[in-house]
Amino acid sequence: MSSRGISAAGRQRRPRIEEDSESVDAYLLDIPNPGVSAMTVALFDPSIASENLGDQIIIDAVVREISDLFPAEQVVHLPTQEVVGRRTFRIARNARERLVGGTNLLSSHMLRYRQWKVGLAARFLLKDVVLMGVGWWQYQDDPDWYTRQIILSTLSKRRSHAVRDEYTKQKLEKIGLANVLNTGCPTMWRLDEKLCASIPARKASDVVFTLTDYKPNRETDVALIDLLRKRYARLFFWPQGSGDLAYLQSIAPLNGIEMVAPTLAAYDALLDSHDLDFVGTRLHGGIRALQKRRRALIVAVDNRSLEISRDTGLPTEERKAVERISDRIERTESTRLALRLNEIAAWKTQFSAARAAAQ
Repeated sequence: MSSRGISAAGRQRRPRIEEDSESVDAYLLDIPNPGVSAMTVALFDPSIASENLGDQIIIDAVVREISDLFPAEQVVHLPTQEVVGRRTFRIARNARERLVGGTNLLSSHMLRYRQWKVGLAARFLLKDVVLMGVGWWQYQDDPDWYTRQIILSTLSKRRSHAVRDEYTKQKLEKIGLANVLNTGCPTMWRLDEKLCASIPARKASDVVFTLTDYKPNRETDVALIDLLRKRYARLFFWPQGSGDLAYLQSIAPLNGIEMVAPTLAAYDALLDSHDLDFVGTRLHGGIRALQKRRRALIVAVDNRSLEISRDTGLPTEERKAVERISDRIERTESTRLALRLNEIAAWKTQFSAARAAAQ
């Protein structure tokens, strides 16, 4: 082929590149200081090896916030539910930031309840980790020696930590970690006044509900299902956890209950396409409904939704309070949440300030 032919081919291709230039530019790095390279963020991700789809809802929100905070950084996902090994330690050590993304990873006895499977080696190999909307597992006594060692050795002293509720904040402060902000769960950070105003105040004709297999209570859960059968025309069931469907089958007949596939995509499709309420015991199933502008009532089975409700006004009732649940279903009530906007902003700002200083 002649050089003239090659030149003509080049000229033919050039307009297509120019037409796509705006979308390409959005992904190009702007590094004003050539000595500063793109950073890596190590994200301890509770959804890896998890059988609870609520962890996917959490990490979806966490990644969305991280993408805004660190638009030019690679985010490497590291497991929390697998024992932390040599490769994870190496990646975390070399990262510019180390974040733990949500869920109830902390407890007073982390050797026995190991949602975050870090051992004593973490005292030396894992440092400067920052919490992002993490909570405490249930109401407990004071942390034991092992737990204090893990928390005080691995968590950052120079960065502020974001925790899910005031109870978690107090637990950490009591053992000497003062740099803690109560921001609420990252899944709620964007449930602002404008979004909440778009959530219906009146009861829908249909409902999607959830149960929690690891917190069974046959009497109250059967009463909840019976109540929903009376109050709604169609009932959809979404199994957020791997054992939820088997639990439902063990306590109630399935006639009249429509099953949603156990995937987040299937649940999102239902929420996006169908006018319905959420009523159920799965906290993040309810928060996902709110994100999708659906009316929601979380039925509390443990401390998580109760503590978040105290802090933010998240629509919540205790599982045993069947009459109050019935009243809340029928009541016309707008969704109003008191988000910790100042605390959320303060937690985020520390990273943008650090990036500016590095440049």
